[in-house]
Amino acid sequence: MTQWDPTLVTRAYALALKSFEEGGCPIGSVLVRGPEILGEGHNQRVQKGDPIAHGEMDAIRNAGRQKSYRDTTLYTSLSPCMMCAGTIVQLKIPRVVIAENTTFGGNEDFLRAHGVEVTVVNDARCIALMRRFIAERPELWNEDIAEE
Repeated sequence: MTQWDPTLVTRAYALALKSFEEGGCPIGSVLVRGPEILGEGHNQRVQKGDPIAHGEMDAIRNAGRQKSYRDTTLYTSLSPCMMCAGTIVQLKIPRVVIAENTTFGGNEDFLRAHGVEVTVVNDARCIALMRRFIAERPELWNEDIAEE
């Protein structure tokens, strides 16, 4: 853990809460270089009608083009799906901090197999928010993870 991890996990949670309050999936993400936020975002599949507007993708998109991502860290409120994990590997983002993976076991093994340092912090706020979302909006959650 770095000295910035708790603050940036809190920011990812705040972005997830923003998405939830907008009627979307509560997933927030922040891309940083050291303590500098390059881009942040949240899942906007519902809000924008865009099936690939996941939180991690939104943060990376908002960071804009970077000459290199090899010195960045991506913080996410939920374990990344395969699409987002693939983007992390493609861009060679070396470190991912996952606020929680109890409600959705993403692709940590895939990331690690591709040399990404993965830290899972099991943030109680993120777990509670995702559990609430799944309980209140199961059809939207199933759509998000491509389940019927």
